[in-house]
Amino acid sequence: MTDGTLRPLRADARRNRDKILTAAARIFTAEGLDAHLERIAKEAGVGSATLYRNFPTREALIEAVYRNEVAHLCDAVPALLAQKPPAEALRAWTRLFLDYVTAKYGMIDALRAIAATGGNPYGQSREMIQAAITSLMDACTAAGAIRTDIQPTDLGAALEGIALTSAGAEHRQQAERLLDLTLDGLTVRP
Repeated sequence: MTDGTLRPLRADARRNRDKILTAAARIFTAEGLDAHLERIAKEAGVGSATLYRNFPTREALIEAVYRNEVAHLCDAVPALLAQKPPAEALRAWTRLFLDYVTAKYGMIDALRAIAATGGNPYGQSREMIQAAITSLMDACTAAGAIRTDIQPTDLGAALEGIALTSAGAEHRQQAERLLDLTLDGLTVRP
C-alpha cells in the first residue's frame, strides 16, 4: 500500500516493491545511504517511476528497508523452529540478529534523522523482536534446553548490548563470541 488506503497491492506491484526493498538493502549496506536511487531501481529491475511511486523520498525508502529487515528477522522464527531443535534455532536466529544489526548500523544516522523530523521508523520493531525472542526461548524452555530463570527481556538486553559494542562487519567475530558466551550461559547443564 502506498497511498494510505486499505487497498492491497496487486501481486505484480507487491513483487516490484519487494524487489526494490531487497535491492535497496543490499546497495545501502554496500555503498551507504547516499547511493543513487536510480541504481537501486536498476538493480531491482524496475523503472525510477516505480521506485518513486512506492517510495516518494529517500527517507521513505530507508524507513521501509529498515521495517522490512525487522520483519524478515522476526518472520524467520517459525521456519527455524520447524527445521532445527529449539536451542539450535535460537543460536541460528542470533546470527540473523547480527546480520540485522549490521544492516541497521549503517542506517542509524538516517533513522535518527527521520525520527527527529517526527517520523517513527522504529514503529513496533522492539515489540516484534521481543516477541521473536520470547517464541524461541519458550520453545527452548519447553525442550529443557535453557534455564528458566532468565526472561526474554534479559536476552533482549544482552543482544542489544552485544549490538552496541560489536556492531559493524569488522567486529563480527567478536560479536559471535559474545553471542556464544551469552547462549552458553543460558544452557541447562546436567
